[in-house]
Amino acid sequence: MGKTEKMGINTICAHVGEIKDEQFKGAISPLYMSSSYAYENVDVKRYPRYFNTPNQEALGKKIAALEHTEAGMIFGSGMAAVSHCLLAFLQKGDHIVLPKTLYGGTYNFVVEEFAKFGIEYTFADGFREADFRKALQKNTKVLYVETPSNPLMLITDLRMIANLAKEHKLVSMIDNTFASPINQNPADFGIDIMIHSATKYMGGHSDICAGAVAASEAHMLRIWNLSKNIGGSLSDYTVWLLERSLKTMALRVKAQNRNAKRMAKWLQNHALVKKVHYPGLKDHPDYELAKRQMKGYSGMLSFELIPSVNAEAFMQALKLIKQSMSLAGVESTILSPAKTSHGLLTPEARAHQGISDGLLRFSVGIEEKKDLIADIEQAFKAVAKKELV
Repeated sequence: MGKTEKMGINTICAHVGEIKDEQFKGAISPLYMSSSYAYENVDVKRYPRYFNTPNQEALGKKIAALEHTEAGMIFGSGMAAVSHCLLAFLQKGDHIVLPKTLYGGTYNFVVEEFAKFGIEYTFADGFREADFRKALQKNTKVLYVETPSNPLMLITDLRMIANLAKEHKLVSMIDNTFASPINQNPADFGIDIMIHSATKYMGGHSDICAGAVAASEAHMLRIWNLSKNIGGSLSDYTVWLLERSLKTMALRVKAQNRNAKRMAKWLQNHALVKKVHYPGLKDHPDYELAKRQMKGYSGMLSFELIPSVNAEAFMQALKLIKQSMSLAGVESTILSPAKTSHGLLTPEARAHQGISDGLLRFSVGIEEKKDLIADIEQAFKAVAKKELV
C-alpha cells in the first residue's frame, strides 16, 4: 500500500495492518483464535505470549503507523504496557525521573514496586526544563512524562524532554493516552517510546482493556525480550476488537475534541464553576505550548466547582453524563480523581499533585453540546433544590 506517511490519518486507521482474507475475500481482517501454531518449516514460530500471532502482529503495524515509529506491540492493559517498558530499561541501581503529576496507577507502581527491584526515582517538582534537569542523577537511565497530564491537563514540552534525554544518553518515554496519536505524535519531536492505555481512545467504546507501545525496532526488541517472559499479552479476540475500534478513532477523537473545547468554554463562564483545566483555553498556562505540539486539545478536561456546590451530589444528579471509572468512550463520563484514578495515593500525595477532593474529570463524548449542557444545568438545579430542603 506504499509508505504510510503519505496516507491520510483516516486511511491509516482503516487500512494499515489489516490482514487480507485470501480464502473468502472478506472486507475485514479474519480472526485467528488459535493458541498453538506449527513450528517446523515456518518463517515465524508463533505463540500468543510472544506477541506475534497474526492478529497481534498486524495490529502492531497499525499502532506503529499511527505513532510514526518502526514497530508496535499490544498488551493486556495500559499498566502492562507501562510496567513492561519501565522494567525493560531499568535495573538495580538505575534511576528514573518522572513528573509529580502522574496517572495514579503509574505513580503507585513506581512507589510500591521499584524498591523491590532496587530502582531509584525522583519526581520533578514542575514541568519545565529546569525542574527535570534538577532531578537528574548520575545513574538516571529513563526520562518519563505524561502530557497532557491526568487529570489537570498540564503540558510538557516534548522537544525539550527529547533533547534533554539525548544530551544525557537517556531513554525518553511518554504516556500518550490523553492525547492519542490523532492529537499528538511524540516521535516527531524525538521521544523514543510512546505508551497508551488502549482501553481509552484507541478502544473508544468502553468495552476493551488493552495497552499499546510504539517505538523503534531496537527499543521494541528490548521490550519484547522482557515481555515474552512476563507474559502480559492480549487475547486475539480483544486484539481483533481493538483493530475494529481503531478504524474509527480519528473520526471519534476529532468529534470529542470539538465537543470538549465547546464544553470547556461554557463551563469556564458558569457561575458555579471555580476553574476549568483544558489546554485548548487561551488562559491555560500551557496554551501556546499545546498549540505548537498538539493537533487537537483532547476530549478530556477537568473542572472544580465553587465550594458551596457539593461535587458528589452534583455527579449523582447527572442523568446523561455517566459517573464512571474510565474515559474516552463515545459516551461522556465524569468522576472524582481523588476516589478513582488517584485513590491509591495518600491525601498528602494528592495535595502535592494539586488534586483536590472537589476536582472532577470530564471525558467528553460525541453527544450534542446542547444535551450535555442541559444535563449539567439540571444537575446544578437538583443539587440547589436538595440543599434548600
